[in-house]
Formats: sequence, C-alpha cells, structure tokens
Amino acid sequence: MKDLSQVIKRPLITERGAKLREQRRQYLFEVHPDANKHEIRQAVEHFFGVKVLDVRTQNRVGKKKRLGRFAGQRPGWKRAVVTLGPDDTIDLFDVV
Repeated sequence: MKDLSQVIKRPLITERGAKLREQRRQYLFEVHPDANKHEIRQAVEHFFGVKVLDVRTQNRVGKKKRLGRFAGQRPGWKRAVVTLGPDDTIDLFDVV
C-alpha cells in the first residue's frame, strides 16, 4: 500500500477514545486492513501535522449476526491507536 490517502479510513470517536485522548494523548482510527504501522505513522504525520511517538494496531473480527434462520457475519476491520508527542493534538477529535 503506497497511497497515504487510503491508509486512514475514518477517526473513531467513542467514550473509550475520549478517555485515551485525555489521559494518554492517544487517538483511534479505522485504517485499511493492509496498512502497516509505518504507513499509518506517515499518514497521520502528513495529514494532521503532528509528531507520532507510537502506533499500535488491532485486527477486529466481525460479529456473527442472524436474522431469523439466516446467519451471517459482519466484515472484520483494523483499528490503530496512535500516541502523539507531548505538545501535539488533533483538533478533529475536539469537536463537541
């Protein structure tokens, strides 16, 4: 994966993410499943103009769902937890 505009799909705004932002300066993103930590770091630094200290990734398995007698599964996705430097913030998450 070379195109940085396809690495980050969307920011994840959740209650847990809000706690991580306040206490540890960590931000959550949904990223492309084929993206690695180096590409995620480059994309966040390029698009948001911040210094990234650490990137952790998690492959999330899709939940099994059923509707009557029909069973299926939601698609899996990849989440990235990005830790920023002490003076950096991303204003996109601070919207209330």
